[in-house]
Amino acid sequence: MKPTPRSSITTLLLGCLVALLVTLCFWPGLSGDFLLDDGDNIEQNTALHVDSLDMASLERASYSFVARGGLRILPELTFALDYYGWGLDPFAFKATNLVIHVLTTLVLVGLFRTLLSAVGWTARKSSLAAAGMALVWALHPLQVSTVLYVVQRMQTLCTLFLVLALWAWLRMRLEQIEGRPARTFGMLTLLCWLLALASKEDAALFPLYALLLELTVLGFRASNPSTGRLLRHGFTGFAVAGLLVYLLWVTPHYWRWDAYPGRDFSTLERLLTEGRVLVMYLGQILWPLPSRMPFFYDNFEISRGLMQPWTTLPSLLLIAALLAFAWHLRTRRPLLAFGILFFFAGHFMTSNVIGLELVFEHRNQLPLVGIVLAATDLITLVIQRLKLGKLPIYTACALAIVGLFAGTWTRASIWGNPTRFAKAAPRLAPQSPRAWMTLCLHDHDLSRGNPSSAYFDKAIDACERGGAIGSSAAPLALVIEYKTRNGTVTQADWDAYLERMQHVVMHVENRRSAWTLLSRALAGDRLDPARVIQALNIVSARAGFTPDEFIIIGYFVLGNAAYAEDACQYFEQGIRNLPVNDPRISELPRDLRRRGQEVCARTLASAANHTATRSTTR
Repeated sequence: MKPTPRSSITTLLLGCLVALLVTLCFWPGLSGDFLLDDGDNIEQNTALHVDSLDMASLERASYSFVARGGLRILPELTFALDYYGWGLDPFAFKATNLVIHVLTTLVLVGLFRTLLSAVGWTARKSSLAAAGMALVWALHPLQVSTVLYVVQRMQTLCTLFLVLALWAWLRMRLEQIEGRPARTFGMLTLLCWLLALASKEDAALFPLYALLLELTVLGFRASNPSTGRLLRHGFTGFAVAGLLVYLLWVTPHYWRWDAYPGRDFSTLERLLTEGRVLVMYLGQILWPLPSRMPFFYDNFEISRGLMQPWTTLPSLLLIAALLAFAWHLRTRRPLLAFGILFFFAGHFMTSNVIGLELVFEHRNQLPLVGIVLAATDLITLVIQRLKLGKLPIYTACALAIVGLFAGTWTRASIWGNPTRFAKAAPRLAPQSPRAWMTLCLHDHDLSRGNPSSAYFDKAIDACERGGAIGSSAAPLALVIEYKTRNGTVTQADWDAYLERMQHVVMHVENRRSAWTLLSRALAGDRLDPARVIQALNIVSARAGFTPDEFIIIGYFVLGNAAYAEDACQYFEQGIRNLPVNDPRISELPRDLRRRGQEVCARTLASAANHTATRSTTR
């Protein structure tokens, strides 16, 4: 049904109200700090710290994520613009995230309204329902860790442009069904999809979302039969090509029968675990208590088999049943079917064979749209069967929105206060080493590094409790660092850390723990150099270092007379992996000769020749 001018005005007014409520709800969270990955991606990413808006600076900032294995141009550019305007002020970065979230909510009002009209809702009902649905999506407590975690702008921008692309695609197809020109909407679809791809790789799933729209709501219809045939043939070709790429390239490329590098699970174990993860997401969405959203999930139990734990098989069966249910109802209840299928499609990339971390709340931002659609259709069906009047309907909707507002406002208030966030982390996730480290680091910040401060002792206690969990060595490294400063470190502390390093998964945090100890030793902390070297040797054997890191380690070892003769092995490993045109290949041997290390200098000269030979034989 085509919207009327009056319904359009109603939608606009409702959109303004929605924007105001969303802003008020998230406002308490804007005063929070940067955290976790914000450090590497923003605070320490100097390419983003632009002092002018010239093209060279903006280009360098935009492509600063390439070295991390992605091409997220738009988020990086917006980070640079935030820095240019306000420096490293977390409030400004979080405020930009909130603006993006509000814009996405307003676009969703339009998408929902168009979808509801496409399945036969009246203009007035679709306008009211669309505003309510967008508000439910925007005020869901799961959104807090996406909107207020600055680095997740990559996700929020991707969601914004994917929603725009879906809306444009839907408008294009409705125009084609009515026999009107649709080229403009087609161009908008392509443009928005490209912008989404420039935000995050997940946007590659857009053709799948469009296909689901055709299979449910649109049915490949068009006034021109040739257009309908083109759509069917085009999507059939896309589906076949996508399946072949997945089976013949993606799966063989990413599949690991043993554990992924830096992970504690194989591909099969990951797929089994993700079934439970998806069911957990559904539970968090449908029963959105903030206490069920800990943010830290590094302690999530891995499924080692269909019944290990026993919830693995039931979770997989539930997912299969939901998919079969949606497919069965795709023509009778197209909105319900599309919503269910859209939720699982939105998780297709992150819950598949790529060795990503198992759980992240932000992965639900776009799939949540599907659950809102499915729930709306189910509620509508119940209302029709029970023949409910307007008063109970409006009352129930108001109570739901108030409940979501309260939950999200509560969670945002915690995120907006660093102390409350740090204290809440281990309370909500008591078996998470990362949660305890968050509290440990916060208490250390409050102590300002003063060993006589009560907060300093609290920091040690929090890290000891995190280290006692057994799945991470990083808290134990902090225990050693802090106890060294207050003079209470023991050999037992070192033994516990080094023994843990021999067995834990060598992921980034564990690998970095040894480097942190080295950095503190180089900064003057009286850490036991022999023990630091032991930790570095464990990391070198189990994970390795970059050439730059090997060279830094070499100078550290060289500076400790008792171990100086062992330094050459680190220099050699570094020089063998440097680029052939790196000046340090020739500078290092000369520097070592000046320091009286003639034997090591000759060894490095030989390694340099090996590097040059390797280059010429490529």
